[in-house]
This record gives sequence, structure tokens and C-alpha cells, in this order.
Amino acid sequence: MLLAIDTATEILSIALHDGDALAAECTLRAGRRHSPLLAPLIERTMTQTGLSVDDLEALAVSVGPGSYTGTRIGVALAKGMAVPGDLPLVPVTTLETVLTAQALRHDDSPFIATISAGRNRVIWAEYRRESDAWVERRAPQINDWPALLANYDRPIRLSGEVSPAGLESIRRARDAGKRIELAPAAARIRRAGYLAEIAWRRLRECDASAFPADRVMPVYLKSP
Repeated sequence: MLLAIDTATEILSIALHDGDALAAECTLRAGRRHSPLLAPLIERTMTQTGLSVDDLEALAVSVGPGSYTGTRIGVALAKGMAVPGDLPLVPVTTLETVLTAQALRHDDSPFIATISAGRNRVIWAEYRRESDAWVERRAPQINDWPALLANYDRPIRLSGEVSPAGLESIRRARDAGKRIELAPAAARIRRAGYLAEIAWRRLRECDASAFPADRVMPVYLKSP
């Protein structure tokens, strides 16, 4: 069983995944309450599924980019659980988790994955479909929403965290004639079940020793 933890933004999400199927998943908008909520949520979810820490074979954690404090809370707890049992800890970025939830389509529209950065800013990266995989075309960066949207005159698809300021910027851009396809709200939320899928794929591709918990570090972006 693998435990996946994501506290990198206001979203708090955990999942238990056995490599074939989800045993449990819980996702909520926690704001800044990650610290008091995370450990009890994990304990309660494991109890309700009849599992204990002894059943864990590995952990995965979101390492950002995102909130400085939120990311550190998740990484610290994941390390604290992995180190005593010498369990592998797989680091996964927030944008990878957003991307994994998106279906590949047969068009060449840029896909923009987004993460809230606070103060009406957004962390984003651009991807394009090539064969049967997503390929990064623009590296992760921080902008405000109008600056992000100003990069594109052609149709784009967008998913991930979108703040109220982001929704307003998208509305204005559409009113000005831009073609922006925004994923439904339920598809935009970042879920630890997808983080767990990424982690299991990496564990199958590499030996567990490739993921020592003590080497996992948060990933941060700075504003330009």
C-alpha cells in the first residue's frame, strides 16, 4: 500500500493506493489549516480502511511548486513516516499531478496547467501532446493571470487551480475574443489519487532504493 500526500497549496489531499486500485482518497480545501488537519485525516482514513502504518510499502508527496509553508508541512510529515521504516518516498510536482488528470486529445492546442501562487498570481507551465504523451513546452513560471493569458492568441486548454481573479481574467479574455477552454471544476481539483498513480509508475520503473526519503526536498519558484 502507498500513501500519497499533497498539501502544496490550499488543497489538502491524501490517497491510499495498492498499485492496482485506490483504497481511499480524501480531498478538501483546507486553506491554511494543513498542520492541524493532515495527521488526523491520515489516521482516520487508514483506520476506516482497516489499514495501519505497518501496511505501507511506500509514500509519495507533492514537493511543489506551491505554498512555502503548505509544501513543507506535507514533505515533513511524509519524511517522518518514511524514515523510521526505511520506506521509499517518491517526490512528485504539483504540475505533474494536474497534468496526469488530463486526457490526451488529438489536437495541437497548448495545454496550460496552473497552481495558485497567492496574491492573485499563478504558477503555470505549457504542455503539448506529442504521440501519446505530454511534453513541456514552457517551463514553470509565476505571473499574474492577465500576463499568462497575454501569451496566447490561439486557442488554449487550461486546468488546475483557478482563483476568483483567474476566473475573472478568463472571462474578460473570452469577451475580448480569446478562445480558452477551461476544464470543469471537478476536473481541475488536484487529487492525491493521481499523485499515487505517478508514484507507482516510478516505483515500477526504478528500484525502491532510488527514492530515499532523506533526499526529498520542496521545490519553490520565485517571482521574476
